[in-house]
Amino acid sequence: MSELDGVFRREWGPAVAALARWSGDLTVAEDAVQEACAQALRVWPAEGTPGNPGAWLTTVARNRALDRLRRESARPGKELAAVYEQVNASGDAELHPVHDDELRMMFTCAHPALDRGSQLALTLRLISGLTVTEIARALLQSDSAIGQRITRAKNKIRNANIPLRVPPPELLEERIPHVLGCIYSVFTEGYWSTGGPSAIRDELCDEGVRLAGKLCSLMPGNRDAHALAALVLLHDSRRRTRVDEAGALIPLDEQDRSHWNRGRIARGLDHLRLADGATGSYLPQAVIAALHATASSWQHTDWATICLAYDRLAAMTDSPVVRANRALAVGFRDGFDAGLAALDEVTDDPRLARTNTVATIRADLLRRAARPDEALRWYRIAVEGANTSEPARAFLRRRIAELTPETANGQL
Repeated sequence: MSELDGVFRREWGPAVAALARWSGDLTVAEDAVQEACAQALRVWPAEGTPGNPGAWLTTVARNRALDRLRRESARPGKELAAVYEQVNASGDAELHPVHDDELRMMFTCAHPALDRGSQLALTLRLISGLTVTEIARALLQSDSAIGQRITRAKNKIRNANIPLRVPPPELLEERIPHVLGCIYSVFTEGYWSTGGPSAIRDELCDEGVRLAGKLCSLMPGNRDAHALAALVLLHDSRRRTRVDEAGALIPLDEQDRSHWNRGRIARGLDHLRLADGATGSYLPQAVIAALHATASSWQHTDWATICLAYDRLAAMTDSPVVRANRALAVGFRDGFDAGLAALDEVTDDPRLARTNTVATIRADLLRRAARPDEALRWYRIAVEGANTSEPARAFLRRRIAELTPETANGQL
């Protein structure tokens, strides 16, 4: 089932984008692809996964969409027949959607008639196949709030007859911030999975890296696009060392740097040079990633410059997660007590109430400060409040075991 889930997640975006492009209806497209996935679950275990699962899903979804249009359309027969003729005339290009379909749909969902939050939630749901719960965790909102945003956005597109097409070239630039945010959210959910049995979701990491590269090719002069490409490439260079063979998380200070992907680091640094002068938040994040990627060892990490980058990032954004991670960097630069004091400044932010971010960072700082009893308390709070992947919870339990000798005998 996990193998099929990976196939569905990988093929979801291209299929929905293709179906939406010719049907002109997001709901029809999403429902049709969901029905195709359900049929695949019934058929593939017995008959085997087809050689081109994306084409199979798109073909079945198209047939389901056509059936729905036939049932629900109140248009005269000649008009409906014209729709069928137009759809069928699209040929194999529609059955084998190019990957750029997702990028085009991201620009489409960035329509100014939708507020920014709805744009992001809708795009992540339709193009990346993230569940409402996954999107809610990524955006630090409730499931119900995200579900309502997505529903309202689809209704507004339908009721206002917003065309599902890429805007003209002169309007692309104003929609870049939305597309950047979507690509980064896709990559982030892959690199730091917020739920499920795996710490990393390779298909989302690959998609984030690919889309960032496509966007740079489309808008080669956009410095923020290059900053994002640098950020995801530099992070992704460490992907294979973040978990062991059993899928357990390996923290940065324990990773084997000789196995980092030097090709991706070089490409990331190239994009970072092209991003010089970018004004968005991706540049300081890319600088932080570059400092980690180029440090010869954990002990030689340039924490002073990392803290400066975090200071710039915190001034740009209103993100409590940024401030919490900055506190950890301050701890390595100025001492762990200083890091704990910086963390106190963000502890009560209500946007972190649904996460265990503060508890986890506080526990790590206390552990490094040789205050094991306090660290143990906060690790327990972190694992109890964890709303994340199973490997992330297992990592917290491992830290508890390290601080509590009796856990080695199974008493935890």
